[in-house]
Amino acid sequence: MPEALSALARWRNWWATPLVGLAGGYLASLIGWPLPWIIGSLLAVIAVRCSGWLVSELPGGRQTGQWLVASGIGLQFTGEVMGELLGHFPLILAGAFATLMLSLIGIALLRRAGVDRATAFFASMPGGASEMVNLALRHDAQPARVAAAHSLRLLLVVLLIPALFTWSLPPVAPPPAAAVSWPWLAVLLPAGALLAVLWKRLRQPNPWMLGPLSVCAAASVAFDLHLGLPPGLGQAGQWLIGCALGCHFDRAFFRSAPGFLARILLFTLLAMLSAGLLAEGLGWLATEDQTSLALGMMPGGITELCLTADALQLSVALVTALQVLRLFLVMFLAEPLFRIWQRG
Repeated sequence: MPEALSALARWRNWWATPLVGLAGGYLASLIGWPLPWIIGSLLAVIAVRCSGWLVSELPGGRQTGQWLVASGIGLQFTGEVMGELLGHFPLILAGAFATLMLSLIGIALLRRAGVDRATAFFASMPGGASEMVNLALRHDAQPARVAAAHSLRLLLVVLLIPALFTWSLPPVAPPPAAAVSWPWLAVLLPAGALLAVLWKRLRQPNPWMLGPLSVCAAASVAFDLHLGLPPGLGQAGQWLIGCALGCHFDRAFFRSAPGFLARILLFTLLAMLSAGLLAEGLGWLATEDQTSLALGMMPGGITELCLTADALQLSVALVTALQVLRLFLVMFLAEPLFRIWQRG
C-alpha cells in the first residue's frame, strides 16, 4: 500500500507536464516560432512552474525524446556526407578547440566575482551538466552553482540561437520528406536504445543522444539508406525534450544567487558572439559554410543545435561533428586541465 501511494503521488506530480508542454508547443507552432515543439513546451512548463504549480519531469521523457531526435539526425548521414566530414576533420577539430577555449571568458568573469576556482572552472566548461557536476563534486566545487550555470546556459541557447539563425537567414522551403522504411526502423530504433543503455552503463556522456545517433548514422552510411522518421515522430521527441528541460526551472532557481546567474548570462552571450566571430574567420580561411560552422560552435546543447541545422537545411553532419567532438574534448581534457591549473 505505501508503494502504491508513493506511485500515485509521483503520478500526480508529472501527469500535467506533457499536457502543458503540448499546449505550449501547439501555440508556438501557430505563431511560427522556430522549433515550436521544443521551445513552446519548454516555455509553457517554465511558466506553470514559476506560477507555483511545480509539475515534475515525465519519467524517461527526456531520454525518449533524445532517442527519437537522435535517430532522425543519424539517418541524415550518408556516405557522401561522411566523406566530406573526414576531408574537413582539421577544420572540425580547430572549431571544437576554439569553442572549448571560450570557457576562459566565463572563468575570468566568475573569478573576478570571487567564485572559487573549481566552481568557476566547471561552471564554464561547455560540456554536459551531469558530467560537470560530477567533476565538481570530486574537486570540492559548489555543485548547485555548477548545475545552475549549465541549466541557464542551455536555456539561453535553446531560446536565442534557433530564433537568431532562423530570422537572420532567408526563408527556405522544407525539403521533400524522406522515405520511411518500417522494417529498417524496427531494427534501428531498438538497436539505438540498446546502445544507449550500454553507453550509460559504461558511464559515457550523453548516452541517449550519441547511442541512437551512432547506430542510425552507421547503418545509413553502410547501406546507403536515405531514410527518415515518420511524420510527427521527430516533433514528439522535441516535445518530450522541451517538457523535461522546463522542469529544471522555477521561481527559486531565478531568485538564487542573482549575481552569479547574471555573470553566467553575460558569459553565455559573449561566448555566442565570440563563437560566431571565430566561425567567420575559420570559414573564410577554409572557404567553408560559415553559418553551419557558427551553429556548430555555439556552446551547446547538441540536440537543439542539430535540430536548428535541420530546420534551416544547413549541414547537420558538420554541426553534429563539431558538437560531439567538443563534448569528448571536454570530457577527456577538463579534469587534467583543472589539475594543471591547480598546480600552477
